[in-house]
Amino acid sequence: MSKVGIIMGSTSDMPVMQDAIDILKGFDIEIEVDIVSAHRTPDKLFDYGKHAHERGIKVIIAGAGGAAHLPGMIASLSPLPVIGVPVKSSNSIDGWDSILSILQMPGGVPVATVALNGAKNAGILAAQIISTADKCVLDKVIAYKEGLKLKVEEGAKKVRSGQ
Repeated sequence: MSKVGIIMGSTSDMPVMQDAIDILKGFDIEIEVDIVSAHRTPDKLFDYGKHAHERGIKVIIAGAGGAAHLPGMIASLSPLPVIGVPVKSSNSIDGWDSILSILQMPGGVPVATVALNGAKNAGILAAQIISTADKCVLDKVIAYKEGLKLKVEEGAKKVRSGQ
């Protein structure tokens, strides 16, 4: 079974990253969650980045605030696709420092970047990546998107009827 690794720089990122955990559980995708600080646990970061694929991880979601080096450093070490989640932290400049740190990667070290605090979309994107090789996950992604469509159609119906 494919796994998604979900890492974050500190426990304070967990309320944001929980959305990725929840959405992936909803798709029945196995997850591995850990705290890996680019600045405080560099040895752990190197080990994680170099060996995640050996544990069956297919995609890594990395959430970080402030200078937000975690997603880029993991991407520099790992052969796996990395999705960065910029987190608006207490020491943040309205989250822009995190967004730009993850978004502005040099050529050759790509990191897919979602919106500020956008862990839910990171989880969906990870599921879509896994769905390219897993028909069961693909079916769940299709059903999820159909559910989004139905929700919008129901809202439109209420608006048109004046409710």
